[in-house]
Amino acid sequence: MLVLENIISDRGSRYAVSGGPCASADEAAAFLKELKRKKKFAKATHNTWACLTDEAPLKNDDGESGAGMVILRMLEREGVTGEIVVVTRWYGGKHLGGDRFRHVQDAVRMYLDARA
Repeated sequence: MLVLENIISDRGSRYAVSGGPCASADEAAAFLKELKRKKKFAKATHNTWACLTDEAPLKNDDGESGAGMVILRMLEREGVTGEIVVVTRWYGGKHLGGDRFRHVQDAVRMYLDARA
């Protein structure tokens, strides 16, 4: 499991990104459970994630509408399969509008660069 914490900060919101091997919905659930063993991640506002498996693409917005699809499209574009990417956000009290999608993209890019 690769975890990059405090990678983006904007108007009080803070972001982290993490990821690791994942081949099924059960493995995705297990990954999230392990991530949330850290109290900080369990208390996060959103743990948005996506994963391309051999069976089907998986994603979950976790209340951050549309963010799972952003992650999924980036994984498809990069040809990354069998790996889950989770973008975590701690809401800072101010709406970010469209900037939140840019932050999700930046977080995924940082993860992909770090694992290379």
